[in-house]
Amino acid sequence: MSHQIQGDLSHLRREYENPPLLDDQLPDSPFVQFESWYQQAVGEKLLEPNAMVLGTVDSNGRPAQRTVLLKYYDTSGFVFFTNYNSRKAKHVAENRNVSLHFLWLPLQRQVEINGVIEKVSATESLKYFALRPRGSQLGAWVSEQSSVISSRSLLEAKFNELKEKFANREVPLPSFWGGYRVRPERFEFWQGQTSRLHDRIEYNVEATAVWTRRRLAP
Repeated sequence: MSHQIQGDLSHLRREYENPPLLDDQLPDSPFVQFESWYQQAVGEKLLEPNAMVLGTVDSNGRPAQRTVLLKYYDTSGFVFFTNYNSRKAKHVAENRNVSLHFLWLPLQRQVEINGVIEKVSATESLKYFALRPRGSQLGAWVSEQSSVISSRSLLEAKFNELKEKFANREVPLPSFWGGYRVRPERFEFWQGQTSRLHDRIEYNVEATAVWTRRRLAP
């Protein structure tokens, strides 16, 4: 017998209360605005403030999302690391247009970033890989990310095998593992406000590499 599952969440409602984002107080650069908000999220000791949802599209136009961790950023883009044989890697090989989404609920804020993704250099990947804990380095070798496995015990057995193999030497960088950089073309900063009159500030980059800013209706 099948059981009907139904959830009515219409009663869940919360009034947001924040100082408004005033146009004359906003920076010309979206990177400056992102840095301000990110540091506030860190200062509030939010759990994984660098967690971001990466949105990709496959060759059939089907979207997919997953959470990855931002490792560093500057005006050239936002960098994360992963397996180059993963599902996300196959998607970006087919379509380099991606999105990033940061959600900082306790601050009633979110940031959406749209841009183009590219691999970082092997030198840059190696530099970061060398800073990872040894267990994470071994884990990069163990997992054939997104492939089907029969049990967790296989992962653990392979981990122990590699742990012995590299016991007396540095763990090398896997050829199938490295970083990606998302070069932004659009930012949207969202901040909750009373009566659902939320602030939405959009930045778009022009061909001259100059950012323009405008306000969107909530």
